[in-house]
Formats: sequence, C-alpha cells, structure tokens
Amino acid sequence: MRRPPRLRDHPAPPTGWKRRIARLPLLLFRIGLGPVFGKRLLVLQHTGLVSGETREVCLEVVTHDRGRGTWTVASGFGVRAQWYRNLRHIPKVTIQVGRTFYPVNAHFVSPDDGASIMAEYAARHPRAALALCRYLAFDVDGTDEAFRRAGAEIPFVRLEEVPPRQIA
Repeated sequence: MRRPPRLRDHPAPPTGWKRRIARLPLLLFRIGLGPVFGKRLLVLQHTGLVSGETREVCLEVVTHDRGRGTWTVASGFGVRAQWYRNLRHIPKVTIQVGRTFYPVNAHFVSPDDGASIMAEYAARHPRAALALCRYLAFDVDGTDEAFRRAGAEIPFVRLEEVPPRQIA
C-alpha cells in the first residue's frame, strides 16, 4: 500500500543558535528546574551508538499513563533523529520527569496506533497539534482524519517503566 505524498521529508534538526534555544529546557532540567515543566517534558538519557557515551535529549510527552507507567513521545525529526536511532539499538534507557528518574524500556509504536495517539493529542492540545503538523509539513485542516493521517507518519515511542524487582 502506497503512502500519500508528503510535501517534504521530516525537517532537519536545528543547528547554530536555534539548536541552543531548542536545548534550553535540557539546561533547566540539569540545574534542577525540571518540575517547572510539569509532566509535559521529560529528559531521555540514552547511549550513543558510535561513542557509547550517555546522551540526553528533552522531549515533549504526548501521552502519559500513570497506571501502566508509560510515557509516549514522538520523533519530530523522523527516524533520522539520533535519539530514535540509538533507542532502536539499545532500548533500555532512563528518563527524568521533574526530579524523578525512571528506568524504562522503549517500544516502537505501529502506524495505526500512532494515528490514534495523534488524534487523542490533537483533541487535548489542538493548537499545539496543528503547529506540530505544520512544522512537519503535513497538510492538516484540523479534522480528526487529518491528524490520524499525520500520526500514522510520525514515529512514536512508548517508554514503559521497568518494575523495581526487574531492575538488574
């Protein structure tokens, strides 16, 4: 089955001063101000594929299920994002939400589930969802179906908390 044509591929990650601004939330987490963001942002600590060093990236939480201990995040830069590629190889990572750290396992969401996730996100945060889709060059008109089509194209990752007894 062919996918509908896109205006362009996922945007390239920011460089220069735009990168510094985009990484500002990470700096705030590092100096202990993570709780300022509530539960909307988290820091993902992952292992670099080539360097083997610990890397960090700040991501927006698309959904959080407290009962199941899961957080869902999206890769706005597609499958080319370094953190996404690193998780494909080493899915056991740590996240920081506020001041709390959680060991988690990454699970990659299917396009069908991604469509549902995006539709639910758009219902909760319509302006943010519309801005995100426009930034990613999806032609959305604000309808549920348009957000579902966009969500099927965006790579989502579900981060599932590891129960304390399973940490080794």
